[in-house]
Amino acid sequence: MSTLIAAGVVVAGGAVHRPGWLHTDNGTVTAVGGGPPPTVAAPGAVGVDLGADAIVVPGFVDLHVHGGGGASYPAGTVEAARTVIAAHRAHGTTTTMASLVSARPDPLAAQVAALAPLVTEGTLAGLHLEGPWISSHQCGAHDPSVLRPPTPSEVEHLLEVADGTLAMVTIAPELPNALDAIARLRAAGVVVAIGHTQATYEQTRRGIDAGATVATHLFNGMRPIDHKSPGPVVALLEDPAVRLELIIDGVHLHESVYRHVLQTAGPDRVVAVTDAMAAAGMPDGAYHLGSVQVTVEGGRATVAGTDTLAGSTATADTLFRNAIHLWSPVGAAARTRASSQATNQAPSDDALLAAVRQTSTNPAAILGIGPLDLSPGSPADLVVLGPDLRIRDVQTGIPAGSLDTHIDRKVAQP
Repeated sequence: MSTLIAAGVVVAGGAVHRPGWLHTDNGTVTAVGGGPPPTVAAPGAVGVDLGADAIVVPGFVDLHVHGGGGASYPAGTVEAARTVIAAHRAHGTTTTMASLVSARPDPLAAQVAALAPLVTEGTLAGLHLEGPWISSHQCGAHDPSVLRPPTPSEVEHLLEVADGTLAMVTIAPELPNALDAIARLRAAGVVVAIGHTQATYEQTRRGIDAGATVATHLFNGMRPIDHKSPGPVVALLEDPAVRLELIIDGVHLHESVYRHVLQTAGPDRVVAVTDAMAAAGMPDGAYHLGSVQVTVEGGRATVAGTDTLAGSTATADTLFRNAIHLWSPVGAAARTRASSQATNQAPSDDALLAAVRQTSTNPAAILGIGPLDLSPGSPADLVVLGPDLRIRDVQTGIPAGSLDTHIDRKVAQP
């Protein structure tokens, strides 16, 4: 059984088709193109016309998410994890990692062991340890009492417990044994990110030389730039081999800083992440991020009783919209404020491609998975947006007949 999907805009394989179509078979994209869709020749094939105002983009890939829907990954239960996954999938995230926060050795190992089967079965793309090997000077919402330098024995134990499911570790390169830990993790196939760090420029460079290839939410949880002591931000930004997480939720970064990074590093290095905690998709109130109490007011999450940000309440569709609205091309036109664009203005091809790279292609490349760009051979993980860039539907590996839950079948056969 196969499905032929037509829409006003289809972003697939690094190209924008206006109009466009996708052909899928058993959850895999088999063909994509522009213009009128071809005739469905396969017996029993289903044709779906999403409408001239529909925009189809690849499903979002979130490398840094702690929770959502009132639940969190650090709870260390399969039930909580499935709640988080469902909450973010409703907002377009079709591939996600589970980010854990700093904890003492035994609880952390227990969380890894509990969530590892979800990676093995393909529900999660991997596990991400954001701590405990981070700086107490830049701990953010992490419990400073549980932070510690990495030791060879703990690194080996976590690798053993994870049994191949550990995908990323955030580490502060200035800590004792950090460079050896980076090298060991890389040798085990784990992506290493630099974050929550007080490192100097030189210490950050040594971390990159040891094998770190990602910046964990650049600027946030990092020693700030000083013109005489540039610190980690400059070292990470200037290295073309390092991909840069940015939380473009309107809270963690000023829009001009985002545009500066985009224009400096280019959209192929920028990775939009939510850093979402349990309150994502939920009302304001009291929550937890690991053992830390968090207060959410006006959608802004902070450590209770302080002004310290404690992750975000963002979802990936918000990041995608922000990437579109803040887009400005490199060059003279970059000086025009992208945010002045009307939100109902149709996004340009360049803006769509840049947003897709940041929310899908680039994070997938970090994990070495894909392509997840709706090109032939990739999983049919897709998001259907309206002209306002709001979610209309989310599909993961489209089996024939699965699109009728939220989308009216306008055409039985094209």
